[in-house]
Amino acid sequence: MTGASEWQGTVGRNWAAEWRRTDTSFSELTPHLLDAIAKEPGEVIADIGCGAGQIALSLASARPSARIWGVDISSDLVQTAARRASQADIKGANVSFHCVDAALWLPPAPPDLLVSRHGVMFFPDPPMAFAHLAAISKPGARMVFTCFRKPHENDWATQIAGLLPAPQQTAPSAFPPGPFAFALPDHVRRCMAGWRDHSFTPIDFDYIAGTGENAVAEALALFQRIGPAASALRDLPEPERAEVQARLRELVEAHHRDGRVAFRAAAWLVSATSDNTDG
Repeated sequence: MTGASEWQGTVGRNWAAEWRRTDTSFSELTPHLLDAIAKEPGEVIADIGCGAGQIALSLASARPSARIWGVDISSDLVQTAARRASQADIKGANVSFHCVDAALWLPPAPPDLLVSRHGVMFFPDPPMAFAHLAAISKPGARMVFTCFRKPHENDWATQIAGLLPAPQQTAPSAFPPGPFAFALPDHVRRCMAGWRDHSFTPIDFDYIAGTGENAVAEALALFQRIGPAASALRDLPEPERAEVQARLRELVEAHHRDGRVAFRAAAWLVSATSDNTDG
């Protein structure tokens, strides 16, 4: 499981440092999310779990008259997103980033559109968090986000996990956070208190771990900082660490074709409408 403390610590720092590679890894999914968002009205927009800011910055460029807030629990990611915003060629100062728990956030104005790229699966209490997001939004506000489907549909996860020692068992939880927490639509509906008219569109895409002349090295650098191998490699003693690294290289090389390292991946594109009726 990946919870708030990890995002506020090592995981958040690593994602901030690797934002270029993580943006590349989602490069075949991101256009689907942005196309779906483009079909929704919205002039006050919240990017929940905004990470290093790619989605919020894209929206700021596409909607210069909109007011856009990116919120994330990781101060490292928020700092990276703010730095990218300061360097971007965006007309007007219509986007800002804030280090805050979205489940407690009180925005300056009620958003009418909430979006997220794989940022909503880590709430420790999803029904409470989604109910809060509905309550702080305009009546009839829309939400659009992506999340991973089942692990066996995501080769990058299952194949790498197969190289690692079996994880320690954790105490059962009704809402365990993590990258695959929202794999099942019925569970997502239970989590999304305060939201109705749920729609689930399956998106199959290639998870791009590395590109270019050094694609294998790029993929190895990504996987050793981000994802299921990263924490194991940090914790494993030698020679186990070296053995996992060797097997990881073999796996990456097996997925290297035509200047890129790609793995089969699968996501849901989810949309819903707020139940909030307070004007």
